[in-house]
Amino acid sequence: MTEVIEPAIETVTIDAVLSALADPVRLTLVRALDTAGDWTCGSDILEDTGVTIGKSTLSHHIKVLRAAGLIRTRVDGIRRLVTLRHGDVEQRFPGLLAMLRRDRSASTAAQAPVPPA
Repeated sequence: MTEVIEPAIETVTIDAVLSALADPVRLTLVRALDTAGDWTCGSDILEDTGVTIGKSTLSHHIKVLRAAGLIRTRVDGIRRLVTLRHGDVEQRFPGLLAMLRRDRSASTAAQAPVPPA
């Protein structure tokens, strides 16, 4: 297989996107891809997030995100490169990725330890 097909952005529904993002691992993966750019499926993109999952589970999450129209997979020789469909997602659902970034910042700030007074 040399080509991986993702849905045309016009056919992607907000229901599918929100359903895919409802899973905490997939949400974390999308946020990681937002800053990572291209990612090789064999690399450890979730390493800095504290999420540890097996290869088959990761493959499942990638499949769900691709079916929801959030990511694109390119075949480059024997490697598969995964990337977030920034432009397409922003075109279809303006502000969604920015909202995910803000929510990540807010949740990180909320989890930060409070220095002693």
